[in-house]
Amino acid sequence: MLDANLKTQLKAYLEKVTQPIEIVASLDDGAKSREMQELLQEIVLLSDRIKLVEQRDAANARTPSFKLNRPGTDISIEFAAIPMGHEFTSLVLALLQVGGHPIKLDDKVIEQIKNLDGDYSFETYVSLTCQNCPEVVQALNVMSIINPRIRSVTIDGALFQGEVEQRQIMAVPTVYMNGEVFGQGRTGVEEILAKLDTGAAARKGEELSAKEPYDVLIVGGGPAGAAAAIYAARKGIRTGVVAERFGGQVLDTLAIENFVSVKETEGPQFATALEQHVKAYDVDIMNAQRAEQLVAGDKLIEVKLANGGVLKGKTVILSTGARWREVNVPGEREYRNHGVAYCPHCDGPLFKGKRVSVIGGGNSGVEAAIDLAGIVSHVTLLEFAPELKADAVLVKKLKSLSNVTIITSAQTTEITGDGKKVNGISYKERETGEIRHVELEGVFVQIGLVPNTEWLKGTVALSKHGEIEIDARGQTSIPGVFAAGDVTTVPYKQIVIAVGAGATAALSAFDHLIRSSVEDEAPAVKKEAIVA
Repeated sequence: MLDANLKTQLKAYLEKVTQPIEIVASLDDGAKSREMQELLQEIVLLSDRIKLVEQRDAANARTPSFKLNRPGTDISIEFAAIPMGHEFTSLVLALLQVGGHPIKLDDKVIEQIKNLDGDYSFETYVSLTCQNCPEVVQALNVMSIINPRIRSVTIDGALFQGEVEQRQIMAVPTVYMNGEVFGQGRTGVEEILAKLDTGAAARKGEELSAKEPYDVLIVGGGPAGAAAAIYAARKGIRTGVVAERFGGQVLDTLAIENFVSVKETEGPQFATALEQHVKAYDVDIMNAQRAEQLVAGDKLIEVKLANGGVLKGKTVILSTGARWREVNVPGEREYRNHGVAYCPHCDGPLFKGKRVSVIGGGNSGVEAAIDLAGIVSHVTLLEFAPELKADAVLVKKLKSLSNVTIITSAQTTEITGDGKKVNGISYKERETGEIRHVELEGVFVQIGLVPNTEWLKGTVALSKHGEIEIDARGQTSIPGVFAAGDVTTVPYKQIVIAVGAGATAALSAFDHLIRSSVEDEAPAVKKEAIVA
């Protein structure tokens, strides 16, 4: 299971374990149980503080599964999965935390988790190829360590397909709490707490409103926002970053192979590196906060938040990025996460052996179709234009696949379903006007991005596409308000360009602060009457 290099690394981590760990595995004679058993036996050999207990035909237990227990306590974390792939980090962290290694959370957050009043049983359905799943898995695991009234089990949807079918789970991560759907998508500790502790949002709003004005307030924590924060902080000025999720859309990106000096990485790893770099400076990071309104005053600019809080800045940099563009046809929103998906890497394994469609013939659409073709029974790719727009090498690869049908000049008109999940897609042949229907179980939308600027309408000038209009310095239509990254009119939406734009915006904001301070300090010129 684990190669020599991985064993060496894991052994070094397990040396940090200070408390005994008991692994209780529920196994049978199946191949997956043998695979799990092999993994757990290899882990036990790496630390004398870990003990493995195997049980057969355990009542009320998913098989195969295992629990990490701290003997003599109520601390326990469960995996109904063989946590390799993206979830291997979740397993390592769970071992360390059950084994007594200190938890890296703010003291206030830890206290808030301890004080939660209630019993919470969480079930998180994941796929091992999902880059968004580990964050929610690790968040719930750490919360269960802090407060044993919280229980967490991670379930591999591919391993327990019966449960996935019964609960009609068609997107990961999907989280159940006490038997009811709790949430879907990437979620961290603070977002989970906000749902469980109903008074937390108001308290956080009051806390944020009490903060002193920033010299530079950055809205958005993606590559552009991170670069802006670093450049601003290096100038020695008071810098704050408020973000709905630090990392932004990079968190939803799998492979990054074109960031100069980094040959290859993955989105979540890149986002973590961004955050660590920003934290190396004196930057106030306010995560899990959604901006709702921008108010420009004479001296200060206000950013009003969804929780009622108000942050102030002498200058503001807008870097709220973009999100997946919707097709906007009947059935899309009704069946989102019930057959309509936007991340083939995350949700693809849930459609194993099924028929799916990809809407979009650009690079992202063709790459999605190629990836899905190795998992599903058949892929139908629909492209509005007469020809695919993807790079030639990708198109050549796609056309070589026997289980892919390419339909060009096709306008998607409807995503159909049975009231619970997707059962097909309808499109119009643009050349003939004829409506056709394809029976399938999943639709993956890959048609580009839309800027996150709805909250800015009526304030800064926006293009016809909703992008923030900027000049070469990142200046918007409002003095003291700058913008950077995919949310702006910059023609190419690339990480490396966003980083450069963030640096430009920060330097421009600093220049604005200097010039403004000089103007404020300039003595008033007394006008005297001229006597002839």
